[in-house]
Amino acid sequence: MKSIDLSANRGKVAIRANNLCKVYPNGTVALKDVGLTVRESDFIVVVGLSGAGKSTMLRCLNRLIRPTSGELSLFGDDITTVNGTKLKQVRRRVGMIFQQFNLIRRLSVLENVLVGRLRFNAGLARSCCTMLRHFSRSEKEFAFECLKQVGIADLAYRRADALSGGQQQRVAIARSLAQEPEVFLADEPIASLDPRSAETVMQILARIHEERGIPVLVNLHHIDFAKRYGKRILGMSKGEIILDGTTRDLDCENVCRIYGDKAEEALEELSAA
Repeated sequence: MKSIDLSANRGKVAIRANNLCKVYPNGTVALKDVGLTVRESDFIVVVGLSGAGKSTMLRCLNRLIRPTSGELSLFGDDITTVNGTKLKQVRRRVGMIFQQFNLIRRLSVLENVLVGRLRFNAGLARSCCTMLRHFSRSEKEFAFECLKQVGIADLAYRRADALSGGQQQRVAIARSLAQEPEVFLADEPIASLDPRSAETVMQILARIHEERGIPVLVNLHHIDFAKRYGKRILGMSKGEIILDGTTRDLDCENVCRIYGDKAEEALEELSAA
């Protein structure tokens, strides 16, 4: 059953993928003819088993990896095969948040956020260890504002490795905000967090989406969070999008289609949502 694109007439197209495929060198087929249109008004939650292709799809969308075939565009610009400077420009336009926070552990929270400003300071990017001391007052103030938006401005001068997991993920979000992205992608951002921290992170992403008008795609394992936060739900299985709908479509039948013989836990979360 082919997915139906429910994003039509919901604003400007941010990302469009046509027949996107990814085959890894070992022969693993991670994506099969994925078609997807993401508009500015979308807050999309992608659900599916580990290995369903969720992470590969996000990494293709911001060109962390190159698709094997198909077409991919970002705000109308073909980015399928870009490289070099153009590829760096693509990645600057897309904020990416990972399950592992990818912070520079020995630096302060503020310094980690300032890393997100490197797109505006190309000349400083060559010296990661020293460049953070050379940001202007206005850029540091901007970084503080990003920290305020995620609720941890009071931790600005703490070392990143002294923070809890939930706090580190909020630093990672603030760092992405500092690069002023046009799209947010988040790959399992709450997978390693306790329920309270997970709720906080999802609330922050939802607020960023609403206040800034930035489209957000989030990969999640948790059906209950998908049900609460997703405006649009994508279900993936074996490298294909088999569901493209709303939270109303995230019913028992579709959960079983997405998760197969491992649907029991997801169904329990669904009933509790």
